[in-house]
Amino acid sequence: MISSTSKLARLARDGATPPVPQPRAPSLRGRLTQIAANRSAAVGGAVVLLYILAALIGPVIWPLDPYAQDLANRLVPPAWYPKGMMEHPLGTDSLGRDLLGRVLYGSRISLAIGFGAASVGALVGVTLGAYAGYFGGRVDRVVTFVLTCRLALPSILLAMTMIYFISPSVTAVIVVIGLLHWTYFLMVCRSSTRRIRELDYVRAARISGASAAQIIRWDVLPNLAGTISVVFTYEVAASILAESALSFLGVGIPSPMPSWGLMIAEGKNLMLFNPWLVVIPGLALFGLVMAVNLLGDGLRDVFQPQLKG
Repeated sequence: MISSTSKLARLARDGATPPVPQPRAPSLRGRLTQIAANRSAAVGGAVVLLYILAALIGPVIWPLDPYAQDLANRLVPPAWYPKGMMEHPLGTDSLGRDLLGRVLYGSRISLAIGFGAASVGALVGVTLGAYAGYFGGRVDRVVTFVLTCRLALPSILLAMTMIYFISPSVTAVIVVIGLLHWTYFLMVCRSSTRRIRELDYVRAARISGASAAQIIRWDVLPNLAGTISVVFTYEVAASILAESALSFLGVGIPSPMPSWGLMIAEGKNLMLFNPWLVVIPGLALFGLVMAVNLLGDGLRDVFQPQLKG
């Protein structure tokens, strides 16, 4: 970020040599143009947008209740099977619940947990990383110790224990996964902040009397926005996978909510004779995670072209 003209003028009056202005960062429109021109970001973003639209309007277009049981139509195969029914295009599960409705509703849960948990992790990791990188010294040592303690603990076992004591729910899963997925935010922001704090415009802000909190907020964090967005997309995908793993193990989203991980767990004992029970939610999960990762790769190429390989 370029320091303000008033700060430079104040430095000049005080006899200090004003720093050389930094190159102006591309505008928001320019960044969006770069993202749209990147094939990976465009494809990944388009697929993620389709998932978001399916989560928002899918249950309206396909109004069958994902919780409604119909034992007379249990284990109906998808419509492309010889015994399939157009009333249930993706078939039904062992309780006669419509799989299409459950997959559409499950996208809401996966997206909410992915973006919610990544936001919690970003709040914790970016805050700790920015302050550790800016102050260094004792603050950095304390934060590094906290980071080391966190990395020494197995994430899945810790998440299972925390959710067990909190009791499973969507909110609990978001908070627990978010509190366990902040380490990459911290490490990236810490190293980037240590570099940014030595730049001329940050020194100018410091000399002009700006507090550390003001410098971090107005000079450091805006320059970390691109890096944070890249890490955020990867953490969204990791959070979605973590929720699916926890639900598959029975300690994530409680039944009968249609979590994709829970749907896979419910169909695993029947998948040899009814493979669609596992394949359909598995493909939905795979498609969303792959799309988010493609979007993250594209954002990395735009915001960090030096890492493009």
